[in-house]
Amino acid sequence: MGITYAEIALESIFPKRRLEVKALVDSGSVFLTVPQHIAVQLGFDTEEAGTREIILADGSRKAVPMIGPLRVHFADRYCDLSALVLGDEPLLGAVPMEMMDLVLHPSSQTLTVNPASPYVPVALAK
Repeated sequence: MGITYAEIALESIFPKRRLEVKALVDSGSVFLTVPQHIAVQLGFDTEEAGTREIILADGSRKAVPMIGPLRVHFADRYCDLSALVLGDEPLLGAVPMEMMDLVLHPSSQTLTVNPASPYVPVALAK
């Protein structure tokens, strides 16, 4: 098993800007994260953004900007959410994957739409 990347599109709703990016896929992370330079390219001023306190993998806490709304596209699916401004590359966590009903295949290092619902994303709401 190895590291999985996926080609996704990030679209800021206001102003409307779109970027195609290669994102690290990490089902052990929760949120979508984007580095500072991508937030700026999407038209966000991270100095004016709200902040969110997060706990990193090493247990330390950090306050980081949270930007949005963003629309994330993968294959023929999309979801609307906010993103944390953090790190040096985009990271696609569990929340956007669940919202788009995507399946991570670690052995083949791929991300796909859920074959059980190939046409419309399905979410567990209970």
